[in-house]
Amino acid sequence: MQTLAAPSTTRLIWTLSWPQVLMMVFHFLIGFVDVWVAGQIDHRLQAALGIITQSLFFFLVIATAVAGGGVAAISQSLGAGRKLRAERYIGLCLQVAVVFGLVFPLAGLPAKGLFVRLLQVPQDIAPLTEYVLEVFLFTLPPYYMLIVQNAVFRSRQKVMVPLYAMILVTLVNTLGDLGLGLGWFGLPRLGVTGVVWSTFASISLGALYGLYMLHRDGTLRRQIFAPWRWVRCAYPYLFKVAWPAGLMQVVWHSGYLVLFAITASLPEGSVVALAGMAAGTRIESLLFLPAFALNLTASILVGHLLGEGKPEEARRIGLRILHIGLVGIITVTLLLWTVLDPVAGFLAPNAEVKAQALDYLTWNMLAIPFTLTTMILAGALGGAGATLYNLLGMGTGTWLVRLPLAYILGHLVLGRATGVWISMLASQACQAAILYYIFTRRDWQRFAMSGKRNGNST
Repeated sequence: MQTLAAPSTTRLIWTLSWPQVLMMVFHFLIGFVDVWVAGQIDHRLQAALGIITQSLFFFLVIATAVAGGGVAAISQSLGAGRKLRAERYIGLCLQVAVVFGLVFPLAGLPAKGLFVRLLQVPQDIAPLTEYVLEVFLFTLPPYYMLIVQNAVFRSRQKVMVPLYAMILVTLVNTLGDLGLGLGWFGLPRLGVTGVVWSTFASISLGALYGLYMLHRDGTLRRQIFAPWRWVRCAYPYLFKVAWPAGLMQVVWHSGYLVLFAITASLPEGSVVALAGMAAGTRIESLLFLPAFALNLTASILVGHLLGEGKPEEARRIGLRILHIGLVGIITVTLLLWTVLDPVAGFLAPNAEVKAQALDYLTWNMLAIPFTLTTMILAGALGGAGATLYNLLGMGTGTWLVRLPLAYILGHLVLGRATGVWISMLASQACQAAILYYIFTRRDWQRFAMSGKRNGNST
């Protein structure tokens, strides 16, 4: 890990970020193709897919928590020059991914009908939504492995491997959606069945590729799975970082589910609003690509710097990444705004759905600078292990601002989806302000582990 002197800092940020930006582009294409193909089949499938896509993230909560804790522990260990400790944390993260990747489908499949009812899904799309959920639950074991593997590679600054994995996932998913979903390339037109099982196949192949690369570079071997006495000493730090990250995912995504329920129970136009929201989030996710990449870069660099014992340099690199990101995101947002109407029309051919998508995007694109601030600073705090602060900011913005305001504006004041979209802007501004204050004014560096704890010298 090189010392981050000012002239080299921007180059290092770029070196780590561009593959992750490209990775997020391919991740965006997966969702974009899914929603576009669903729209060609039936707008009800668009609505069902949007609901379950958000629900899937709820089931992935342990994977994302372990990934976040793993990045903090592995990157800090490498920054401190403790290679064996880093390798053992890799083994521990992989073991947790296997266990919980199997637990969630076993628990979720029997309760899938109840879960759909709790979401207040309209009756005319409830059976379809339940079927999509069932197939996505089967996808969880390889999805868990893929998420944790990618986090392992990123924490070691091997950012090209997650990029190649996502290219593979995108190609398989796209060919499956077009071929089996719409009947292209001479394949049978299976409709919704082709779309959802293409997702399963693509994620599974991505996970297998990650395992192959871990084996190829010599990481996946028996020695990385530490004895219980080491795990007993090391696990507390992983848990300390992971539980607030996991709870934050629960708070965030359960908030999204409640937001879906508020939207689904609007006095009028609920199904169209859900479909417009699904299309709008796919277009909006274009703007999240650099934000996600910089979030990951901030986590990696802050973790390594704290491992090297440079807390103030870690703060400076986080703010530098934020400044670079804000300039870039404002530029990209303005460019996207000029082509918003035709892009929305392409993804949502139904006129009513298109109108809702445009309304959604109007408010949420205004929120993009706040969203980027939240994401970058959350990444930096995550690299330090200070996930408790992320939980505070996200929880306040979601449950104390977004959801009450969504119900008041959407149901009581305006009586339509616009009120829900306005609440999203307000909550993003709130949580960005909280995290910026914490990052610039609080001692979040104290959450990093020292070289003498959590597995001793290894």
